Amino acid sequence: MTESGLSSLRFPPGEVKMVDRLANSEANSKRIAVVEGCFGAAGQPLAIPGRVLIGEGVLTKLCRKKPKARQFFLFNDILVYGNIVIQKKKYNKQHIIPLESVTIDTVPDEGDLRNGWLIKTPTKSFAVYAATATEKSEWMNHIGKCVGDLLQKSGKAPTGEHAAVWVPDSEATVCMRCQKVKFTPVSRRHHCRKCGYVVCGPCSEKKYLLPSQSSKPVRVCEYCYVQLTSGSLQPRTDSISRSKFNNLSDDDDEDDSSD
Repeated sequence: MTESGLSSLRFPPGEVKMVDRLANSEANSKRIAVVEGCFGAAGQPLAIPGRVLIGEGVLTKLCRKKPKARQFFLFNDILVYGNIVIQKKKYNKQHIIPLESVTIDTVPDEGDLRNGWLIKTPTKSFAVYAATATEKSEWMNHIGKCVGDLLQKSGKAPTGEHAAVWVPDSEATVCMRCQKVKFTPVSRRHHCRKCGYVVCGPCSEKKYLLPSQSSKPVRVCEYCYVQLTSGSLQPRTDSISRSKFNNLSDDDDEDDSSD
């Protein structure tokens, strides 16, 4: 198994109680302690009763400016990832995603970006890529099983709303709304928090409160603002073609992520 695949920990078919048995095991506690140690004092504590580390590996995460390698840890209730400082020894910028809010969708292969899928939540959504199709299948199957088990135990319905996946900066040389303004060092790119499009300043002057993403109003494009205020927002299938924007990212790990 390459580094981007899940670790060797496996769950035989039908062994639904395997997680419960591992939850109180010394081996599981040690593995979680190692992960906590790799994130150091800046990371959040991860050891809680009932939590099991399912597996880990390196995935390529599509960030705003370019794809980047990130270390991912799949637990039975959360997905954790961070920047790799020293492989298997030190990580930073820890992110914790509750699996109850996660939905996943496959991403078609395109060019060098292959074996990908979307991780979607109400607060943020992004694409990740595994090294092989087998590893992609393993990750998606394990995540799907963990989410399904959590929803079954809680009796909750799957999350129906998720944050837009940001179109990477490199995919737009002009504003995706007005189709006129060309991006330059002076005319900067911005992202609409509702649709994820790359837009110019004049097309994204409005702000709107999206409670699932922020407690404060966030930048939205003129199109989405009109739709939101009129209560008639439609999915991201308006006149702008999505066929050429299959590379889907989010905004973290970037100095200018506030835009």
